[in-house]
Amino acid sequence: MLTRIGSIGRRVRRDNSGPVRHGAGAAATLLAILALVAPSPSGAAADDEVWEALRAGHGVALLRHAIAPGTGDPANFRIGDCSTQRNLSDAGRDQARRIGERFRENGIATARVYSSQWCRCLETAELLGLGPVEELPALNSFFRRSGLRGPQTRDIKEWLAKRDRDRPLVLVTHQVNITALSGVYPASGELVVIRRAADGTISVVGTIETD
Repeated sequence: MLTRIGSIGRRVRRDNSGPVRHGAGAAATLLAILALVAPSPSGAAADDEVWEALRAGHGVALLRHAIAPGTGDPANFRIGDCSTQRNLSDAGRDQARRIGERFRENGIATARVYSSQWCRCLETAELLGLGPVEELPALNSFFRRSGLRGPQTRDIKEWLAKRDRDRPLVLVTHQVNITALSGVYPASGELVVIRRAADGTISVVGTIETD
């Protein structure tokens, strides 16, 4: 936002090098600046829509695992051996707990929780405190195996088509999986809530970040 305001400032200074402009021009510049700095009235309403979609069972929460410093995993990575993986930091564990609190604050005390088999996802899912966590291999990362992007994305879409929506559904996974399914590039710990239409089309209801 500061960058955008600065760019307007530069345009105003360039205008000052020519004839002085008063009246409508000055008013338009002032209105543009006010529009940039004014708070958006739609933020809270947008969050409410996301949470309501989850409470009603219309939406599915895709959650990127909480903060885990680094990229990818060590060359000796093995499923089931956390010592060979990139794991949550203390900040990531705190973040995961806060995400769980946000669910409860918004009327979701329990959910069906599924997770990638990566330790950072499983730990995130458990720290949410929303109920038992079930491993789902279709949520495993394909960061270093891009050829699995298509097959795994199809698998998760087919899996979603068979789910009952009697309770909120939370899938804890990785950035590449969420991006392939939704088109959104989430931050660590960011919720991307999607809706699946009868024809299988995926649409994004909204996103929610927790610092």
